[in-house]
Amino acid sequence: MERDIILSVRNLNVKFSLRGKILHAIRGISLDVYRGESLAIVGESGSGKSVLCKNFIGLLDKNGRVDSGSIIYKDMDLAKFKTEKEWAKIRGKEVAMVMQDPMTSLNPLKTIGWQIEEALRLHQNLSGEAAKNKAVEILDDVGIQEPARRYSQYPHEFSGGMRQRVVIAIAMACNPKILICDEPTTALDVTIQAQIIDLIRRLQAKYGLTTIYITHDLGVVANVADRIAVMYAGDIVEIGSCDEVFYDPRHPYTWALLSSLPQLGVKGEDLYAIKGTPPNLFNEIRGDAFAPRNPQALKIDFEHRPPYFDISPTHKAKTWLLDPRAPKVEPPAIIKQIREIKRGGVHNV
Repeated sequence: MERDIILSVRNLNVKFSLRGKILHAIRGISLDVYRGESLAIVGESGSGKSVLCKNFIGLLDKNGRVDSGSIIYKDMDLAKFKTEKEWAKIRGKEVAMVMQDPMTSLNPLKTIGWQIEEALRLHQNLSGEAAKNKAVEILDDVGIQEPARRYSQYPHEFSGGMRQRVVIAIAMACNPKILICDEPTTALDVTIQAQIIDLIRRLQAKYGLTTIYITHDLGVVANVADRIAVMYAGDIVEIGSCDEVFYDPRHPYTWALLSSLPQLGVKGEDLYAIKGTPPNLFNEIRGDAFAPRNPQALKIDFEHRPPYFDISPTHKAKTWLLDPRAPKVEPPAIIKQIREIKRGGVHNV
């Protein structure tokens, strides 16, 4: 059965001008996002996760530009948008974003109610008593206790977890079709993280949202995603269903990310760390960007960029190890351990 594509990215290249140099931040990404799904985009800091998603909402920094490619949403090419007037049709109403720091996302001088009502005025044409009632309803929706009283309070009167709920409430007040969550649980303790993730899942089910999670934490991903896209050096190097990427990963970078999970650490032993650093995107990258950090790298990895190799109809990865001519390379022992966990019936890594 064909799935309904809500957003389609094709051969997207994004560049930044910085101190007279050009940084190639997004390197030819193609990606389909399906209506109603939960897609997680994972990778180290600086891999391009946030930059990619900022193109969906017109929040790219002023020194950044789409160099080539397309982003198709409702027969519109968002990659061609240049003006705020064009983005006003999309931002909030169609695609909304929950930023990773609720402290800076909220205006400390305005009440919580005013900030939610601003979104309602702009995107749902509500005002007066109708806007207030809707704002209180949304606060209740996101799990704020005593929403009518909290409506009149200021951000400093809320805890970090509650502020994050308010940021989600403001995004939901726009009535979007796609909700982008940029590290929505950063700086929150583990218990509150679980509550925020559960909240987003419930809102997705209630409103039929398509959600895109940006995160470096694969432990969080296991609990939220239908599909996972693994990003490295401005490219998606592996993509598949949550089970496929967790239990049958094929790219050495995905192996390395999974091996770094603290949950899989052994008491008394050092945690695994990926050696080296990501490549400098000011320089032209030759071959596989991960090759210099990959102990299993082949000679061809340093010479030619790998294409996607299909593993299943829903799972593909960019690694020469999947070429039929490549030598057989076994994944690290820890990947086999994760598979054993699945066989034992435990799905949460």
